[in-house]
Formats: sequence, C-alpha cells, structure tokens
Amino acid sequence: MTLVTTDRAAFRAALPQGGRLIGMDVGTKTIGLALCDAAWTIASPAYTVTRGKFGKDKIGLAAFIDQQQVRGVVIGLPLNLDGSSSPRAQASRAFAHNIADLGRPILLWDERWSTQAVTRTLLEADASRARRDELVDKLAASYILQGAIDGLVAGME
Repeated sequence: MTLVTTDRAAFRAALPQGGRLIGMDVGTKTIGLALCDAAWTIASPAYTVTRGKFGKDKIGLAAFIDQQQVRGVVIGLPLNLDGSSSPRAQASRAFAHNIADLGRPILLWDERWSTQAVTRTLLEADASRARRDELVDKLAASYILQGAIDGLVAGME
C-alpha cells in the first residue's frame, strides 16, 4: 500500500535514500508540475497539464514520473485559512489516493498561500494577464515543492 500522508517524517522515512520529487498543484482545469533534484535543494517549474479524462491524465503523469526518475510526490493541499479542510482539499486528497497506485509515496503539503504568492510575484514582474495564466500553475507547484523540500531537509538536520 502506497503511503499518502501529511506527515513529513513519515514521508521522509519512506524515502531513506532521498531522490527526485515531483510537486503538483492540482486544479480543476490544470495540474502544475515542478521537479526538484535528488538532493532536495531546489524546485524548478516543469510544465502545466491541461486536465482531460482522468485515465489519460494519469497515464501521462505516470510516463513523466518514470521518465524523470521521480521517487516521491508532493501534492498541494489547499486548506482553509483556519487550517480546516476545504472542498478543494478534499479533491486534492482524492487525487492523491487515485494516483497512489503509481507506487510513489505521496506527501500532501499545505499550500494555502502558493497561488497568491506566485501571482503577486508575477504582478510585481509586470507579467501580462496571458503570461500570468500561462505560468501560475507550474510556478505554484514549484512554490509548493520548495516549501516541502525545505521542511523535509530541516527535519533531517
């Protein structure tokens, strides 16, 4: 049974050798993807998947995960501001359980501020609305993944 957890210590224990991670910002229309190096130092935006039928999306994600030699998955968990679960958080949990059969441990990571932080950065960079729409999901995935790897590495020290 594949681990799906919010507990970073349990996720870390499932990956004793480290390895490359993928971050996902799962939305209703798109999935932003980001990758980090095997040493868990820096997350980089990869690309954005336009969602279609789940089965087809899952096949594409599985191929990308295999191609990139990903060892673990980090999925953004959009909690309410008070930390309670939201409908989008429930959808992210369901997505995690639906891809658990890909055989990689999955960490659900609090992403309450990711999209706002990325949007603010893009606005400060004077990015056009079209450019922001093109970048926001994969940048949010990178923001989520960076937060997770920072938390995972801090737990190792």
